[in-house]
Amino acid sequence: MKILVINAGSSSIKYQLIDMATEGVIAKGLCERIGIDGSVLTHKAGDKEAVIKASMPTHNEAINLILQAFVDKNHGVLKSMDEIKAVGHRVVHGAEDFSESALVNEKTMKLIENNIDLAPLHQPANIMGIKACIACMPKAKQVAVFDTTFHSSMPDYAYMYALPYEDYKNHKVRRYGFHGTSHMFISQEAEKIMDKKEYNLVVCHLGNGASVSAVKNGKSIDTSMGLTPLEGLIMGTRCGDLDPAIAEYLMAKHNMSIAEFTSYMNKKSGIAGISGSSSDFRDLLAAIDKGDKRAKLALEMFSYRVAKYVGAYAAALGGLDMVAFTGGVGEHTPEVREFVLNRLAFMGLKYDREFNANPGRGKVAKLSTDDSKIKAYIIPTNEELVIARETLKLVK
Repeated sequence: MKILVINAGSSSIKYQLIDMATEGVIAKGLCERIGIDGSVLTHKAGDKEAVIKASMPTHNEAINLILQAFVDKNHGVLKSMDEIKAVGHRVVHGAEDFSESALVNEKTMKLIENNIDLAPLHQPANIMGIKACIACMPKAKQVAVFDTTFHSSMPDYAYMYALPYEDYKNHKVRRYGFHGTSHMFISQEAEKIMDKKEYNLVVCHLGNGASVSAVKNGKSIDTSMGLTPLEGLIMGTRCGDLDPAIAEYLMAKHNMSIAEFTSYMNKKSGIAGISGSSSDFRDLLAAIDKGDKRAKLALEMFSYRVAKYVGAYAAALGGLDMVAFTGGVGEHTPEVREFVLNRLAFMGLKYDREFNANPGRGKVAKLSTDDSKIKAYIIPTNEELVIARETLKLVK
């Protein structure tokens, strides 16, 4: 079966077409600037790449353009669009309505739309992507795969905030967690590596957006992100954990509205805010080599926060069998891994420093030594494959 995976943003659509017989990617691409002048589709199939400039006033036109690229005589990979039997959609927020992925129907759509308030930046775009695919592909089944469902196994004492209980009951205020498809994939791969069903794992998904999860026997029991993706680790432009009183203090100092301060925390803080130069770790490391103290501070703050969460989650799990690094920073920034792994030495974790510095790219890599009490691995994530697998499971 061929499954199309869609990740729709407000002005973009990322996609992959996956053959589930082999789990291989047949084609993938990106539509950019939807609803904006200069919209373009970059489509890749094997060693062929096509850059298609065309008007995309809405997501409907973008989806149609993607489907046409699949059957194009020059770079097409399908004889007919009917070969696509199902579409899996990334949806950011499932709230408490979804503890697993769901076939899209009228009831499902209503519940997804009811949760727009919990993810106002992402949910509307996800909905537009689903509706566009329904309009353009009426024969294909649609499946919603949520960022939050993997963390729906958290116990109440882990997901509740110490606010009046009525805020939880009436306004859904609790911790939900995100990056669920990535944490799920890494957990499944880690289970294969350890070759046992009972295990304690900490997953470090580190990138421009970053989160850590505590996984016991394949289920999430805690994670660093909360009601929104703002809580937890320091990120590219997000502040992460913050004393709530800072909001009132800085809003008065800067004469900011609530919306302006929310944007300040989400878009102007984090690594970019501390370094004053960039949110990209490659830029950060280049600046450190030139003696930039703020860049060094940003890297150390980020790494320290990761190490604190790993230690806290080892306690939450009652022990630790493995720590896994994934995401752009987790896979490709040895300085961050070294900082974290050094701080786990007291638990009996030993690792190969030389191999950590150059473990290769795009592959599973064992960082820990054979006599280490805790395993440490790099495991490249594959969120699109998780969405495709979840879709296949439901449409079967």
